[in-house]
Amino acid sequence: MAGGGPGPRGGGAFTRGYMTEEEKANQPKVTGALLKRVFSYLKPYWKQLALVLALIAISAILNLLPSILTGRIIDDGLMKQDLGKLVFYILLSLGITLGASLIGVADTYINTWIAQHITYDMRNQMYKHLQKMSQKFFTSNNQGDIITRMTSDIGGVERVITSTFSSILSNSLTLIVALVAMYQRNWILATIGIVVVPLFTLPTRQAGKTRWKLTQESQACNDEINGILNETMSVSGQLLVKLFGKEKKEYKRYKQVNQKMIKLNIKEGMAGRWFRVVLTTFTSIGPMLIYLVGGVLMMKYDHNITVGDITVMVGLLGKMYMPVNSLLNIQVDWIRSMALFTRIFEYLDMPIDIKDKPDAKSLINAKGNIKFEHVDFAYEEDKMILKDVSFELKEGKSIAIVGPSGSGKSTIINLIPRLYDVNAGSVTFDGVDVRDLKLSSLRDHVGVVSQETYLFNGTIRDNLRYAKEKATEEKMIEACKKANIYDFIQQAENGLDTMVGNRGLKLSGGEKQRISIARLLLKDPTVFIFDEATSALDSISESKIQEAIDPIIQSRTSILIAHRLSTILAADEILVVKEGHIVERGTHKELVDAGGVYQELYETQFSKAAES
Repeated sequence: MAGGGPGPRGGGAFTRGYMTEEEKANQPKVTGALLKRVFSYLKPYWKQLALVLALIAISAILNLLPSILTGRIIDDGLMKQDLGKLVFYILLSLGITLGASLIGVADTYINTWIAQHITYDMRNQMYKHLQKMSQKFFTSNNQGDIITRMTSDIGGVERVITSTFSSILSNSLTLIVALVAMYQRNWILATIGIVVVPLFTLPTRQAGKTRWKLTQESQACNDEINGILNETMSVSGQLLVKLFGKEKKEYKRYKQVNQKMIKLNIKEGMAGRWFRVVLTTFTSIGPMLIYLVGGVLMMKYDHNITVGDITVMVGLLGKMYMPVNSLLNIQVDWIRSMALFTRIFEYLDMPIDIKDKPDAKSLINAKGNIKFEHVDFAYEEDKMILKDVSFELKEGKSIAIVGPSGSGKSTIINLIPRLYDVNAGSVTFDGVDVRDLKLSSLRDHVGVVSQETYLFNGTIRDNLRYAKEKATEEKMIEACKKANIYDFIQQAENGLDTMVGNRGLKLSGGEKQRISIARLLLKDPTVFIFDEATSALDSISESKIQEAIDPIIQSRTSILIAHRLSTILAADEILVVKEGHIVERGTHKELVDAGGVYQELYETQFSKAAES
């Protein structure tokens, strides 16, 4: 029996055609609106898609022709002993097989091209949308989930397009063409074939279900093994095991899980072996029935049926198995595909809380006057963080904000560049509500050095130029000198081209902080904000940073959140925040003499910090 070219897509022997309980519980509701939105991503590529459809149709037909030509090879070539026709049909069959393969290559390339461009569009759309989300989105959502939507989920769209969608079409066309060809040959044998085809799928589905269950158990066991290794093979984990003398206990725990994994692997391997035995038996039934019935018809009732006809029917029957098996599982694949798109659309449909108004203004000749008027703010509706906060910061002046941990100090400064929006009241910049300003313009004029300095995995130069891409060497050096980090850079082997490592891990805390101050100086904003910029540093590093900060505080509009007395004393005014309220304000001497919250903070925190 002559073989065909590449078969229809999808439907492997162990296709995961079963849904987990979680998948069943979270099945998406497939609506016309959802389908319209899904197919809207295909619309820009409709020409390429039309070509793919045509190629799939041609390929489906060509893949069946070698099986049909087998009849001619047997009847006209072998039975009639006609060497010329035998060679002709063999060469024709080979040519068709080659043609089908080449068409399959073209189809795969175009289909992959479409899928890659659609995922390219979706990734760009998703990234652009997420960049516009407020800080609240990133603090309230799991970072791993965000990255999964951007990578695995959108990457899954490619598989949907190249596999699920094309598989439905390819397998459907193959099945239709095979049925038509069989019924044209002999309706009795064709009917027998249709009745037998479901028998092919029974062992596949049952074995697939068993394998899928074992695979899930193996995966869970593998996760447990990885968990043990991550816990006990890390530097900290090994140290803990050794210090508590738990080597034998951990070995026993690992050995038990490892033994469980071995048993599952053996079961999985044997399930596949028994499956092949059953499948081989079942797949033999169909051809044998066609040979039997065909032989009876040919010998007793219809002498027009030839050996070639029976062989063709058996060949076409074999071509029907994979499409039927794949299409039986298509509902599960379809639901998973829709679930994938639904997850992506959930993120794309999230409203953008912080955005420009249509008539938003740009800051011109910014001076840096900041005013809070009766500001209320809550991250969650039932938990108010700031309550009726009012204060004013004039151009060129500085304010220090102090208070117990969790009192709302960092929240106050986050409202100035609109990382969040107030629930009530207003924050104004040069007399204009920050909500009426363009975000890009507002944030250009506000610079922040946070307690947790973030540096990208690149060179010092790369991190500095994040503030100003076209900054000259002279400007960078000047900023580094002002931040008291240039001496360190000069001593480094590669100077400004020194790699800082992931999140700046190759540098000390003080070095990272001074680079972040240099970056801020290079940006040259109107308002400088220092959020506990020296809290995690030793006294030497703090001294160097204080030398960099002092000139800024003296000449520029500045806000400082600090627990170091030296930093606080440099401010023109001190605001004391407790439980979301500004409870005290004034100079250091005034607040100490008042004997309130500030005096308590001074005695428990600031005075000790001053001595350190």
